[in-house]
Amino acid sequence: MLMVFAGIAFSQTSLNGKADNIVGIYLGEQHGDVFKIRIAKQDDGTYKGQIFWMENDKEPDGGKRLDTRNPDKSLRKVPCDQVVLFTGLNHNAKKQCWDGTKIYDPQRGFTAKMSAKFIDDGTLRITGTVMGLSGHFTWKKLE
Repeated sequence: MLMVFAGIAFSQTSLNGKADNIVGIYLGEQHGDVFKIRIAKQDDGTYKGQIFWMENDKEPDGGKRLDTRNPDKSLRKVPCDQVVLFTGLNHNAKKQCWDGTKIYDPQRGFTAKMSAKFIDDGTLRITGTVMGLSGHFTWKKLE
């Protein structure tokens, strides 16, 4: 039994220990919306997360769903399957996580302080914190 737990701990440490392990395609679900996110490394060495697919990307009238709750009025016409969730995410080797930016919640139209950490080989746990209150959700790594 000890060997199993040691293997799990090693696996999590190795994923969280290498900055570029976060790069990839993820499947997420939040409040009934199913979507895919691409996390990519930027030229400045930070990471960007952007939705590129949504299972339900249409309004009841057949039109494309838009980011209508965005506090930045200039972004309210962005299609729901093109929303940038975060930019400027940094790898924190000391804490073995990624942090240092905010994540945008398009369903509620606000941002929260963000951190991310692998909880197993294929699951990224995202923590959002606003005014001391935290919420967690997971994204499953597909590639």
